[in-house]
Amino acid sequence: MRCPKCGHTEDKVIDTRSARAGEVIRRRRACLRCNHRFTTYEEVVKAHLRIVKRDGRHEDMDRNKLLNGIIRACEKRPISTAQIDNMVAMIFSELESEYEREVPSAVVGKKVMDALEKLDEVAYIRFASVYRRFKDINQFLSEVESLIGRE
Repeated sequence: MRCPKCGHTEDKVIDTRSARAGEVIRRRRACLRCNHRFTTYEEVVKAHLRIVKRDGRHEDMDRNKLLNGIIRACEKRPISTAQIDNMVAMIFSELESEYEREVPSAVVGKKVMDALEKLDEVAYIRFASVYRRFKDINQFLSEVESLIGRE
């Protein structure tokens, strides 16, 4: 590691701690030449996930796109921003642990629907109507009836 003050490449590690819920290691270092102290962070570099769309196209997994879709489904519902952020983080974490590079869009949609169903049934129906591309009111009613049947 190069010292940010003098550029010397030799240092010693003074302290090592876990950070960001164990995702990162934080190290305090001291330069052996000028004794300047600095902090470095070490984390695993993960391959970026790509979504395989229904029509076969590939696109990068976009956290904001997922977040916006969930926010749209949860509009005017008693769901906090923290709950939505936790849901997105959980879904991303599951996808990163289950898939190396490519994720079918159907898997992402299923995970969102499962999470929304536990959180809020109205948000679940809103998301399902777009995700499953309901063609008419009968499909919509069928989904609502299946929700009522599960209770």
